[in-house]
Amino acid sequence: MSDRLNVLKTYKLYVGGKFPRSESGRVYEVSDSKGKWLANAPLSSRKDARDAVVAARKAFGGWSGATAYNRGQVLYRVAEMLEGRRDQFVREVAEAEGLSKSKSAAVVDATIDRWIWYAGWTDKIAQVVGGGNPVAGPFFNLSSPEPTGVVAIVAPQESSFLGLVSVLAPVIATGNTTIVVASESSPLPALSLAEVLATSDVPGGVVNVLSGRTAEIATPLASHQDVNAIDLAGADEVLAKELEIAAADNLKRVFRPQPVDYAETPGIDRMTAFLETKTVWHPTGSLGASGSSY
Repeated sequence: MSDRLNVLKTYKLYVGGKFPRSESGRVYEVSDSKGKWLANAPLSSRKDARDAVVAARKAFGGWSGATAYNRGQVLYRVAEMLEGRRDQFVREVAEAEGLSKSKSAAVVDATIDRWIWYAGWTDKIAQVVGGGNPVAGPFFNLSSPEPTGVVAIVAPQESSFLGLVSVLAPVIATGNTTIVVASESSPLPALSLAEVLATSDVPGGVVNVLSGRTAEIATPLASHQDVNAIDLAGADEVLAKELEIAAADNLKRVFRPQPVDYAETPGIDRMTAFLETKTVWHPTGSLGASGSSY
């Protein structure tokens, strides 16, 4: 009996909850750390980037308007799905980053734990960075965080899974929607993560994943007038400067690249980076000079 042929996987983009091929029809070869061919990944175009922004903006109202508790439950469901596909991600991360199976397994476990960590923060971050402010006068003065809007993410180049989740999860945990530019050399874990997101409870358009040439995709996102912020985690020094200049045109929030050990507990910096603070004044109901109130 002859050996059966391998069924090769076709990787696609993830935009608006669907899996389109690149608008350009282009692909590029992805190899492992030893130069062995792994797959053809979609080579995204500027049009794909614009389509992803439209999808992210459309999804923003529903996602930002959901309760923080609900967002936490949705993110926890993603962690459940990741756990169910653990073996697949162990293999993909090992191939992408040149790790042994045991080291790759440790990275995947840390990634799933990181996702759960951020899921737990969804209904707590408001208590940490918001609250009542003491003011002189008969008023309540309350500050509360709100999501910035549509955030573009240049994913880390080397840490294709743990680093990716470490920059993606805080953005959506706080109610933003996003376009992720996957690692150029190791995009497969990000494209597989998109399949997990599609089969979990994350609404279509909340996360959009593009693969291809980082500079080609990130440049139109940085200059796009409907993108509110950009995380430059995976941009090198030259590209980061170019993107920051482009982002200034509509006063985007910019999270500059910096040395990060993604294995360490991340803190809340990446959550607060893409939150706006809304302050509301409200009269307490004091009546006259007597100070009585109702």
